[in-house]
Amino acid sequence: MTIAFYTLGCKLNFAETSSLAAQAAVRGYSVVDFNSPADIYVINTCTVTAAAEKKCRQTISRAVRSGGRVAVVGCFAQLRPEEIKKIAGVTFVLGTDNKNKLFDLLEQKSETPTEEDSFIPVYSTTGRTRAFFKIQDGCNNFCTYCAVPYARGRSRSATIVRTIEVARKMAADGIKEAIFTGVNIGDFGHENGENLAGLIKELLRIDDIERYRISSIEPDLLTTEIIEMVANEKKLMPHFHIPLQSGSNDILADMHRHYKRELFAEKIAFIRNKIPDAFIAADVIVGFPTETVKLFNETYEFLQSLDISALHVFTYSPRPEAASSHIKPLNTAAERKDRSEKLHIFSQRKKEEFYKKFRGSKALVLWEGHEDNHGNTPQYMYGYTENYLRIRAPFDTAKINTVESVII
Repeated sequence: MTIAFYTLGCKLNFAETSSLAAQAAVRGYSVVDFNSPADIYVINTCTVTAAAEKKCRQTISRAVRSGGRVAVVGCFAQLRPEEIKKIAGVTFVLGTDNKNKLFDLLEQKSETPTEEDSFIPVYSTTGRTRAFFKIQDGCNNFCTYCAVPYARGRSRSATIVRTIEVARKMAADGIKEAIFTGVNIGDFGHENGENLAGLIKELLRIDDIERYRISSIEPDLLTTEIIEMVANEKKLMPHFHIPLQSGSNDILADMHRHYKRELFAEKIAFIRNKIPDAFIAADVIVGFPTETVKLFNETYEFLQSLDISALHVFTYSPRPEAASSHIKPLNTAAERKDRSEKLHIFSQRKKEEFYKKFRGSKALVLWEGHEDNHGNTPQYMYGYTENYLRIRAPFDTAKINTVESVII
């Protein structure tokens, strides 16, 4: 029986889809490309914005037209199950709590999905070089703009011991770099009396994994201990992704964020002092309902004062479940678009400045190799330096999944 998977949304979703695909292969399914005819189509969905939900609906419709059974799983399925069930041709609707029951349902071993008993760490297996390693799920913060706690539930993670067991399997699969993923990875271990720093210390003991990236972590949970570990441990890549969301303390308060901009600035300064060449990206939301021209300008000026490398810019999208959806906006769609464009231009300039600093320098690159859509060997191979510069070189099969010292 053939099965095809499609993922929308975040790196966490990609890790989960990869785990489902691996389970499918073990159970005897033939995993095929989503564009190919299949008996079963599985769509792992996202609900972070209205645009994401629109893309989910389009992908579901496309799968239905293909004629196979369609299973819709993940965040959109968690928040909008009744809407999805009304789509003719959809066979299963499984939210984040029970997507791992998919195969029991397909094989009719269970009539009704039940909530998972515990968190299960998983990692992506689509390539043998870098893997997204899901170490945590859910969130307890309930920021006023965000529907994720309603879609993914409360923060949870496995014990360090259980997480290390999965990491060892990842090492046995030949993975050279693991990128920590989760909804709020800085909250790892809170229910077990453990923490992220403790997990990292144990992961560093695994010889066969050469690199770890911390990925997105909240500024109030990015501890001095973790930053110093990145500065001192060669396996921890000097790469930080820190959500700011706004450079206005008034907006941060309206968002119910757990810090002020001064804390964020302190974290950036501390990283730069300890790790001058680190790549530092920040998330920013433009157009929050209470964001006036004055408050946006506060954000823009604050960003200009920071020594960051790039931005991830998001235009505010009201989520029906989120508290901010009930606030009358003080900005227009046109203003939101203009603010987004301004920050995208700013981000591009910062990224170019960061890249130019390293021209002619020596760096270690982990090379990745991928066939093209027709199975042909590509002309180039790509890889990332320790501080997240994307590098290209002529394709060389012998170098794939190896770390090479190069001149940029």
